[in-house]
Parts: sequence; C-alpha cells; structure tokens
Amino acid sequence: MDVPPLVEQARQRAADHGFGYSCAPLTGELLAVLSAAVRPGGRILELGTGMGVGLAWALHGLRGRADVTLVTVEQDPRTAELAATADWPAWVEPHTGDAVRLLPGLGTFDLVFADAEGGKWHGLDRTLAALGEGGVLLLDDMDPERYTLAEHHVAIAGVRAALRADTRLVIVDLPVGTGHIIATVRRGAASA
Repeated sequence: MDVPPLVEQARQRAADHGFGYSCAPLTGELLAVLSAAVRPGGRILELGTGMGVGLAWALHGLRGRADVTLVTVEQDPRTAELAATADWPAWVEPHTGDAVRLLPGLGTFDLVFADAEGGKWHGLDRTLAALGEGGVLLLDDMDPERYTLAEHHVAIAGVRAALRADTRLVIVDLPVGTGHIIATVRRGAASA
C-alpha cells in the first residue's frame, strides 16, 4: 500500500521532532480498515494522538466522509500542540489531558484505538465503558516480547485477562506486527 499523504506528513512531523512512538504501518492499516467500516454518523476515539500518524490513518480509512466524528486525546500539551499544526478536517476534535480522566465525559464510540498507556494499561474499564453496542476496540503494542520490564509484562497480561473476562466482548489476539488485540462488543450484550 502506498503511504497516504497525511500519514507521510505526520511521520515527517514525528521525525522532525524526535517523536518515536507513532503507530506502526500495519497498525495504521488496521486502523484505516476499521475506520472505513464505522457506521454513518459514527464516532471514533483515538487515545494517544502523538504526532497524528494514527489519526492520519483513520482519516485515510474515512476518505471523503464527513459524517463521522473523530475524537483524539493527547496527554502531553507540547505534543498535542505540534499535532494540531496539521490540516485536520473540522470534524476532528482534539483534546489535551489525561485520557482516563477525560473518558467519562467523551461519550460512546463505534471504534476506539487505544494507543496510549492511559485507557489501555490502566483505565481499561473506562475505555470499555466508552464502547457502544457493536463497538470495536483496537489495541496495539501488545506483544510482550517488545518489553524488558516485568511491570510491562504484568500490564499486558492484565489487559488480556480483563478483555477475556468481559462476557460482552468477542476478542481476537493477532500476534503480528507490534501485537494487536481487536475486541467487539456483542450487539444486545448487557452493560458491564
């Protein structure tokens, strides 16, 4: 796949500012595919804007659509400021702050990409509460082999256990790229 221009611009912004935490290409392609499937009038949430690489992939998946709201949250004010220099559509809603604290006030979503520790390694319960019926959760960086610290292995195992214990979810663990988990809230499933 050719790299979409917005993605290339975001990658360049990350390189220019020494930001090394952007989502990997395979993750971006998965995000684009899942974004393309979001229902008309749907809502997408990205936790961890970074320099906007994931955001650009989501927009690529939505190509030409303006019927979706895309909310993105970045904890670091300087990083959020740099990401905001991009030419994002008006229906992209950037937020700066702690994702776990912001989540209860953001509403529900059809797709959530948790690309930050907040909302993934801690506060996962709030992320799951933000998924609407039929909502899809994409997690990246879930391959424990990527990490050397025991606390990271514990965090990843805790995420997997929490997802498997939630009977509302159908999950798949994809051991490709950085390690991905995709979970979907079953339609008609009772709230957790």
